Amino acid sequence: MASHRRQWGALSSLLFLAPVFIAVPWLAYRNHRTLPEPEYRLFKPGTNIPQIAESEILGVAKFLSEEIGYRTVGTEEHAAADQWMVIQANKIKEECENVVAKTGRKLQCEVSRQQGSGYHRFDMMGKRLYKTYNDLSNIIVRISDGSEEGKEHALLVNAHLDSTLPSPGAADDAISVGVMLDCMRVLLATPDWSPKHAAIFLFNHAEESLQDGSHLFSTQHPWAKTARAVINLEAAGTTGRELLFQATSEQMIEAYSHVPRPYGTVFANEIFSSGIILSDTDFRQFEQYLNITGLDMAIVGNSYLYHMRKDLVENIEPGVAQHMGENTLALISYLTSDKSPIPDLAGGYTKPRTVYFTYVGRLFFSYSFATAKIMYGLLFLASVGLVKFTFAEPIPKGSGLWTVQGNAAKAVSLGVAGTFIAPNVVAVLMRQVLQKNLSWFSDPLAPVVLYGPACLLGALVPQYFFVGKIHERTLWTSILLMQTFMALGLQWMNIGSAALFFMSSLPLFIVTVTNPLFVSGSGDVALISYALGQIFPLLTSSLLGIPTLEVFVPLTGRMGAEAPSDHIIAILVAVLGAPAFPLAIPLMHRFGKRALLRGIIVTSVLAAGSIAFFSARDPFDAMHQKRVFVLHMENVTTSEQHLHLAASDGAPGFEILVDEIVREFGTTDHAPAPVIMNDHNSDWDSLYPFSAFLTPFKVPLAVPKNYVSPWVNGRKFSIYAIEDEKDLVGGT
Repeated sequence: MASHRRQWGALSSLLFLAPVFIAVPWLAYRNHRTLPEPEYRLFKPGTNIPQIAESEILGVAKFLSEEIGYRTVGTEEHAAADQWMVIQANKIKEECENVVAKTGRKLQCEVSRQQGSGYHRFDMMGKRLYKTYNDLSNIIVRISDGSEEGKEHALLVNAHLDSTLPSPGAADDAISVGVMLDCMRVLLATPDWSPKHAAIFLFNHAEESLQDGSHLFSTQHPWAKTARAVINLEAAGTTGRELLFQATSEQMIEAYSHVPRPYGTVFANEIFSSGIILSDTDFRQFEQYLNITGLDMAIVGNSYLYHMRKDLVENIEPGVAQHMGENTLALISYLTSDKSPIPDLAGGYTKPRTVYFTYVGRLFFSYSFATAKIMYGLLFLASVGLVKFTFAEPIPKGSGLWTVQGNAAKAVSLGVAGTFIAPNVVAVLMRQVLQKNLSWFSDPLAPVVLYGPACLLGALVPQYFFVGKIHERTLWTSILLMQTFMALGLQWMNIGSAALFFMSSLPLFIVTVTNPLFVSGSGDVALISYALGQIFPLLTSSLLGIPTLEVFVPLTGRMGAEAPSDHIIAILVAVLGAPAFPLAIPLMHRFGKRALLRGIIVTSVLAAGSIAFFSARDPFDAMHQKRVFVLHMENVTTSEQHLHLAASDGAPGFEILVDEIVREFGTTDHAPAPVIMNDHNSDWDSLYPFSAFLTPFKVPLAVPKNYVSPWVNGRKFSIYAIEDEKDLVGGT
């Protein structure tokens, strides 16, 4: 087999590897999109064993979002949802009492409608806000065995009833309300089920107003002090599996391992904890005021519809509710059982030092940081030993093994740098030159098509200066050493995401050990080794990259016009792409300088073609809409009226829309200049601090000559303080 290079040229080798490059991402995509079959039967066929039914959950979501509608805090619909929820809670209590009467099971269901007022400090987006709320309500159901011991340590399960303008909130968060109700139905109908520890189901009615409802419960409800852990159910999208993106103790990570369809990673936890998402949930209030641990789970796929009018049941993917319901039920069942760690959390909890992730199918792995450091350290040492004792290439005079490895590391590093630089050049071209930024917005995977060829081109170009000077196998082993070192170094800094490099380098190490089985020369690398060595790095990066892009691409539509969205996504594609193809650089050196030059030319053509394609593409469509904010304001003193217009993205064309509106309704024939947005721009206080991401226009409107404002002549506004207290300790 020593003549394999003469048998396999560059094109035939790529064709040989093509099944890996195609099948592995496809497998990852299929795994990502797999959801359970929706159930409509309340009981398992032929038994009296109840089961989660998606039809029941979506029925609740449809009623709240379409029959009642927008449930914005303080509206009539908000009050209607409150009344409806009280009725549902009392039905649960009645069913519970019937079960006890018929079976004598140890069950007690209590209903509490909490109403109260309060205030709290809320830090958000680097700004400090002071929130005051009056006469808000929560509906709470507690299920226990009826004993004081059973109520002493409780699990809290939370979802919110309200929605935000302009969204009917079918997914955010009516689907979670339906999940909680169906979990209670299944638990009560399960023969012989009795909770060792109480479960408190909190239907809080003011999350979108900056978590007032959860603050009210945490600070004023008598049951709150018994909560030891929380499961928070949320939604920022309408498709896919719900993601575990916060797990704040090792006990809760272990509890999550009992769900039937796990989907959570330490990567998501660390990304969310970094604050880059610029979002938050009720989980924060429970942590801050109750000092409890928990799990924060949310539906995140297709977040184009997050806080939009199309957040309707018809746009919720079949199987989503079933997936969330079954996982939530499993967590409640475990955490209220005699195996639950709930009592151990009464004295507080410690932050987790655990690496955890879901892999293909339902595989869920977790291990401690200490174990990770040992494993990664052993792999690094084994890799160093492997390189040292198997190195058999001719070494130039005056050079040693590590000098040669250092030169290879230099070539690899320049290739990685090019992987980041080239897509950012494309981003500059799209944004500054062609004025076609965000052209990839309507498809989460579209940025891979735009920036992927540029990433490859950036890796190829630097290698042109090293071909023939560094042996292919030296580059291979250099990548192995660099990846194992990165895994160990990052883990030593207690960054759990170091597992990405470990999961890539471990199979690479194994393939390096087995490579001699496929070749006769000790310095050769078999083509089959490339195929085997690429499978797991590509699979791991695809499993991580698909949901990451699914979150971040729609997020750019609400990051503001000034945000460098194209560069953010370009860097993200590079970050996800580089670990996916660790063997690309040694493969580039396999066929010589001429083949590499051809590769550079072909990749350049592909990059140019992708730029041309996306320059003719519109960012938005009916299901991937632009977010436009409109305020109609009247100055009751001067009678002036203005239309305030703003967008939350940097896509081109908004100025044209403003110009057309000005010509139709304004007092001038052209659009005014954008207004400076800062903390002192009071026109957009209703959206503060999110208003910092807007680039608004202020359009003067024509006012009829004899117009008289309805807000004057005895109906003037007056502002006065009914409570003025300062808490210097609490900061409120």
